[in-house]
Amino acid sequence: MINMQNDVLSSEFATSPELVEKLYQYGIPKSYAEGDSILDENASIRSIPIIMKGMIKVIRTDEDGREILLYYIKTGESCIMSFLGGMHNEKSMVKAEVEEDTEILFLPVDKASLFIREHPEWLDYIFKLYHKRFEELLEIINAISFKKVDERLLNLLNKKSELTGSKTIVITHEQLANELGTVRVVVSRLLKQLEESGKLKLGRNRIALL
Repeated sequence: MINMQNDVLSSEFATSPELVEKLYQYGIPKSYAEGDSILDENASIRSIPIIMKGMIKVIRTDEDGREILLYYIKTGESCIMSFLGGMHNEKSMVKAEVEEDTEILFLPVDKASLFIREHPEWLDYIFKLYHKRFEELLEIINAISFKKVDERLLNLLNKKSELTGSKTIVITHEQLANELGTVRVVVSRLLKQLEESGKLKLGRNRIALL
């Protein structure tokens, strides 16, 4: 159950208590554990997730089953891909997985569309999310096109550290490979090189940044 005492929505929409009230009125709260899937590719989109606590990651899969991490959705944010897909009655082009224990408020698509017309604050919220995700996707394209895998790997580890507030990251080599869109053997070799250069220390399913 969502903790109302830590009211993310009142903070996000401070100028519109009426909108906050409607979000809680029509939204459906659900809790998820780390590793859970909340949206699959080609699934119908009937609601828009707003992250009340925790974090999820959005992933794209190619025809061969290889994955690549697109972006993270943090507390107070929503998934713009779900919003756009739901608005146009399209199937999901991405999948979303829970990165850490997470609480989500699911807003029905019809209400999300209605609020655009009724509440300028909601429209501004959507535009800000769209802008942020667009910049993040440009960074992904730039990294794939111009950066070596070892640089992308270190950037990903630093970003995970920043998001979690910890220098120790609990993750497998296979998971890192999936998020980077490469294979485990490459990630394992690069992690060993980074350890030998003093940038990190490897443990069992965990990596400590130095």
